[in-house]
Amino acid sequence: MTRFALLRRFRAADPSCQEAVELVTAYLEGALNARERAALERHLAGCPNCTEYFAQISLCIDVAGQVEPEDLAPAAREDLMALYDRWRADPDSDPGAESSEQRPEDLEHGG
Repeated sequence: MTRFALLRRFRAADPSCQEAVELVTAYLEGALNARERAALERHLAGCPNCTEYFAQISLCIDVAGQVEPEDLAPAAREDLMALYDRWRADPDSDPGAESSEQRPEDLEHGG
């Protein structure tokens, strides 16, 4: 379901847990309008599972902060760009599925 379709459905009724989870990032980025925010907040107020998920995502964002390209090793940048290129070629596929092979240098660093 596209984000637009999800938002349209989300506006029409109280969101399901799946819909709420799919909109948490948009909420945290400030991309929801007042009605959408209020509906998500109502759902979170009544759903301990989604509230816990929201807390986990918020914590991940707080801990990870923002990673800049220069923070990554060249090989990591190349891997991420290749993954992104595969996803752009076919957004419905799982671009990481064909990247299950680990390199020796990944194993040395716990990758």
